[in-house]
Amino acid sequence: MNATNTQLKQHPVAPREAEQTELHPQLNRAHVRFIGLGKTYRGDQGPVDALQGIDLAIRHGEVFGIIGRSGAGKSSLIRTINRLEQPTSGRVLIDQVDIGTFDEDRLVQLRRRVGMIFQHFNLMSAKTVWQNVELPLKVAGVPKEQRQRKVRELLELVGLQGKHEAYPAQLSGGQKQRVGIARALVHDPQILLCDEATSALDPETTQSILSLLREINQRLGLTIVLITHEMAVIREVCDRVVVLEQGRIVEQGPVWEVFGNPQHEVSRTLLAPLQHALPDELHKRLRPQPTSADAATVLRLHFTGRSGDEPDLAALFSALGGRVRLLHGGIESIQGHGLGQLLLAVSGSSLGAEQLRNRAGDWAQRVEVLGYVV
Repeated sequence: MNATNTQLKQHPVAPREAEQTELHPQLNRAHVRFIGLGKTYRGDQGPVDALQGIDLAIRHGEVFGIIGRSGAGKSSLIRTINRLEQPTSGRVLIDQVDIGTFDEDRLVQLRRRVGMIFQHFNLMSAKTVWQNVELPLKVAGVPKEQRQRKVRELLELVGLQGKHEAYPAQLSGGQKQRVGIARALVHDPQILLCDEATSALDPETTQSILSLLREINQRLGLTIVLITHEMAVIREVCDRVVVLEQGRIVEQGPVWEVFGNPQHEVSRTLLAPLQHALPDELHKRLRPQPTSADAATVLRLHFTGRSGDEPDLAALFSALGGRVRLLHGGIESIQGHGLGQLLLAVSGSSLGAEQLRNRAGDWAQRVEVLGYVV
């Protein structure tokens, strides 16, 4: 920490960046900041722009998600934080210090402050769980007694205290990832990078690893930067998210906001598997006009979280009048905001379709009249 403070004094923020900091005070609190970042690779068909004009600030202590389709630039971006990738243009600042100026010795120090876990664990098959976690400490020349204490603490933290003599081949995928997490924490990093850390795991194991990451974030105060192509992972653990497409930022914001009202086509495509689509059976029964006196009006209500808490469904159903049936959908709470869709069938109400739509609009952020069913 003293070295970092010295660097802050030696490398003051440039005038244009100082002006930005005054206009956007949150940049003062940025743990990691990308300024005009670009990365170009040489390809067989010519140069390929993996990253273009990335401007982004990640705050201290948050879990920050980076999502996008394959080839969007996620891995290239996260690997500039520990200089596994050298940017072609722009800058990466950690605690306001430009890491692009670091020599080899300072890069070694940086990479001890920035832990990393990987999709395929990267464990040494010939070493036990204990030895895999201990190895970075041995390489760093940490005394044996300190190594033993640290490894013991970390195996307890990740729930593997009874597996210290096991080899990777004897572990499940989730247990291997827990070893990877323990190993990433051996140098007490300030930042933890997660490169598709749950992509090779089944859903139940994914949930347990995400719970562990959130616990580590809260207990140790780490800043966690997580890349994935799975929106469900972002929803479960992240505070904020950025969406990349072809190396550019197309959308960013709090998770509830991006999930509740995605603005870009890429975000909507990535979110589609989590959305409640119109069931085929209902689609076949739906008619553009009522075919009988007892036909029910079908409404689709969109809740984007703008109103804060989950909607009062009892009050909503009462306001619509008549008989209200839930056909499909659901509401979930993300960061204290109620998000989701409901498909309702309203029959026997004294209100017409447009009146029902307007009345439902007092609770939902968007309401559609889809048609009528008997």
